[in-house]
Amino acid sequence: MATLVSTIGLLACLCGSPPREDVASEQVDLVEVNHFYDDQGRHVFDQVIFYDWAEGHSRHMVRAWRLVKNPAQLPQRNWKDGSYTALWHDNETLRKVQAKSMRESWTQYDPELVEREYLPKEKRKELQPTKIARKTDPPATPLVATAGSVAAPSPRVAEPTSGSTSTRMR
Repeated sequence: MATLVSTIGLLACLCGSPPREDVASEQVDLVEVNHFYDDQGRHVFDQVIFYDWAEGHSRHMVRAWRLVKNPAQLPQRNWKDGSYTALWHDNETLRKVQAKSMRESWTQYDPELVEREYLPKEKRKELQPTKIARKTDPPATPLVATAGSVAAPSPRVAEPTSGSTSTRMR
């Protein structure tokens, strides 16, 4: 009976612990939820735009943006400190961006495109590059050698990965 209880306890521990997932955390000064409409007033897309304050220009400059694919991506108010946090899966990465303040806009122009006149996309400080966490292979099990033969373990090689960012078609 003690063996059964300990086995059930071990299984509960192993099954009950969620896998650890790294979070790419960022701080920005302002987050904007923008609702873009065409010339006829039809809704086209929603986007979240992240800004940093540029002291030399005395204005906010776009750091990055993401299309809203799911309402869960929208920033949520943290009532303890008054900040706003957006938490979502950005490709393979769980990303968390915290802002001191938030604004919401409804426009017939794309604020992110207009901001390129002030700071070209290539000169922006983007969000941290996407990191793809790969599960490590279990250790190789030793092979049992028969008389006269020796088995060598096969080498394991890590393959480089590259992240990608979301794009929108225009």
